[in-house]
Order: sequence, then structure tokens, then C-alpha cells
Amino acid sequence: MSRAGYNAGMADPIIAVQNCVYRYGRAERPAVDHLSFEVHPGETVGLLGPNGAGKTTMLHMVLGLVQPTSGTVAVFGRCPIAQRLAVLARLNFVSVEADLPSNLTIAECLTTFAALYRVPRAAARIADLTERFELAAMRRRLIGSLSSGEQTRLKFCKALLNAPELLLLDEPTLHLDPYMAQKIRAHLQAIQREHRLAILYTSHNMQEVETFCHRILFLHRGTLLAQGAPQETLDRFKSRSLEELFIRVSQSGELFHGE
Repeated sequence: MSRAGYNAGMADPIIAVQNCVYRYGRAERPAVDHLSFEVHPGETVGLLGPNGAGKTTMLHMVLGLVQPTSGTVAVFGRCPIAQRLAVLARLNFVSVEADLPSNLTIAECLTTFAALYRVPRAAARIADLTERFELAAMRRRLIGSLSSGEQTRLKFCKALLNAPELLLLDEPTLHLDPYMAQKIRAHLQAIQREHRLAILYTSHNMQEVETFCHRILFLHRGTLLAQGAPQETLDRFKSRSLEELFIRVSQSGELFHGE
């Protein structure tokens, strides 16, 4: 993805996280530990880190599924829990962990979600998205009969139904072949150029992250180790690739300068 031309400018952030802590029950160590960051219109920010780094927990707080133990999370300047409906109307998400109803057809599923999202001209919107994601010929098939890759493509159709201003992606291309993954990235790029879509994104595909994200946030055990543009981060820590840097964090929990 070409990141040239991105500029947050003076626009208010879509997401503003300030000194955020989240602790599961009486766990000794917080899942998210005094984390602060922003995501601006038209920006793709990648949350990176090994399993247990706090990435998915952070996405859940943005969605308003869990409340921070301390600190604040604001989405569109609002609290995603206290003003949940107003926030959810302007965002959507894709996660490999969130399944769609297996006993519905593709058409039934998208029609149902379009009604929930109050999508205008829903039939035309559904037709456009199923065509873009190569599902138009499958619209009468049950979701339970789809391959994992086909179900992922359907999740993207669902997530784009309401023309969101913010898209949360949790390992979104895990089950996609390289062709379809590239096609989805190109579609998201086009939306960003036209509508300044903001994306908060987690992935273990480091090559994809390098080309897709404007900025990355490296997390380890809930804390922020580093942030910046992918190439700037590689230069700063004298690493040849994000995969090399990721392995370094996973092994030691540190980002060495290599000096």
C-alpha cells in the first residue's frame, strides 16, 4: 500500500486512548498497561505484538465490549460504552473469532445486517459488495457451507455495509489466499482515499503490515514499546524486517537498537 500523501493535519482523532489500563479480574499483570495512542481519519494503525500483548483487549475496549480499569478510551469523541449506539453506528469490525449465523444464506445474512444498520438502498449496496468480493454467485448458499476464506470475504461485506468511518480488523486476512487478501487491501485503500476511512488493525503477517500500515504500535505484555511508520521503526532499531523485529520482541520483550 502506498502511504504517500497521508497527513493527519488538524483533524480530531477518530480514536483517542489516554493512559489506558485493563486488568482481568484480580490478575497480577494488566492486559493493557498505561497505553496511550490516537488514530486519525484516513490512517491505518497496526497493533503488533506476540500473543498476550493486549491487542485484542484494546480492540474490545474501542468496541465498548469492556470498560477500562482506568484511563479513557474515546471514539469519535464519545465514550464507546456510555454512548454505545452512537459510536457503533459509525464503525464496524472483522475478526476471525466472530462467526456469522451458519444457518442463514449469504443474502439473508447481509439483508438482516443491512436492516440492523439501517442501510439506505440496501439491495444495491449488497449487490455491489457481493460482486466486489466475488460472492454474488453464492448468495443462496448457507454460510455454514462456505470455506473459511469465503466466510472471511462475507465478513468484509458485512463490515462495509454501513459505510463505516472506522474499521477494526483482527487478523482479517488469516484465512485468505494471497490474491483475495490483495484484492481486499486494494478495496480498503480506495475507500481510504475517497472517504478517509480510519483502520485499527492487528495481524501476525508482518509483510502485509509493512505495506498496509501508516503507523505501527509495538506492544508487549500490554505496554507500548515503540511506535512510528514501519520503515522508520526498522531504521530506528536497525532491523531488516518487521518479522525480525517481531521475533526479537517475542523472545526478549525488548527492542534493541543493535548497537
